[in-house]
Amino acid sequence: MITYEDRSLNALAEAGRWPELLGIYRQVRAAASARAGEAGAAAESAPLGHLIAHGAPPEVAVRLFDEDGGPGTAAGVGDHDSGPLWEVLATRHSWLRLAPLLGPAPVRRLVAHTRVLVGEDLSYGAEPDPDGVPLVLEPWEVAGWGDSGRVRDYLRAGGSRSCLLALPATREGLGPVDLPARRERVAGQRATKEFAALADWAQVACVRGTAADAAAQYAPARRVTGGYVPFAAAYPVLVQAGAGVRAHGVARGRLVVWRALVAMTGAARPDRAEVNALVARLRCFTWCDPADELRYLHVALEDPATGLSWAVSGDDVE
Repeated sequence: MITYEDRSLNALAEAGRWPELLGIYRQVRAAASARAGEAGAAAESAPLGHLIAHGAPPEVAVRLFDEDGGPGTAAGVGDHDSGPLWEVLATRHSWLRLAPLLGPAPVRRLVAHTRVLVGEDLSYGAEPDPDGVPLVLEPWEVAGWGDSGRVRDYLRAGGSRSCLLALPATREGLGPVDLPARRERVAGQRATKEFAALADWAQVACVRGTAADAAAQYAPARRVTGGYVPFAAAYPVLVQAGAGVRAHGVARGRLVVWRALVAMTGAARPDRAEVNALVARLRCFTWCDPADELRYLHVALEDPATGLSWAVSGDDVE
């Protein structure tokens, strides 16, 4: 098995022999695909793919996703090492450099939204998102991130730095809250399905009532340590939940959260004015669970205009 730690591969990278490394990547991936299937091929070739996505000129790096090398040679949206290969690529070059070179539509879309999360405004000069998700960040998408980056900081030899998924991150500003008795859930809401798509460990419930009513569905006790926070504080953690630990990427998280917000408005496609109005009126409640470890999310989102609230709660133990 070839890994990015192989000295000969690192020597080729140091020498700038990126086309040669791309050829090796394609050979490794095709052989693994024939032997172990697509999942095995993605896993075996990912470390070398990371090296190319991180360090190669964009003209070479984008070819990781081209199928001109033959069956089994191209990376897909699910190929990842410390993160998706397309996300590694997107952190290294501007959309201006990448747009003329990227081919596969799914990869183009995810790279574009990654560049948006980095801070680029692609609302002019880029093809519209197929689902209408804006290609520029709204102010509330920026406000809650603080000093941490919105996209993982990838290292050349593998690995990445990323912010922890934790809401509430601390108990500061929270206090004892007595939650109401559990209410009957409201079934059939599209937003419930969209929020559930964030992560396989996330539990989601919709109730008719307040955010506290929704929180009661999953809180560990009637009395909890909790409190209200701005949606801008909850948004980064929702995006990180949708990004997954390694496989999905923050662009995927952003798209899922936008779909859920659009579903809460009742619209079929994003209307920025409606989503911004929804975010402005949302009441968000968060609470602590003594069983929480490193990656967890506990938030209830109340829309006073409809009288509906959604609780999203879970602990990613992996």
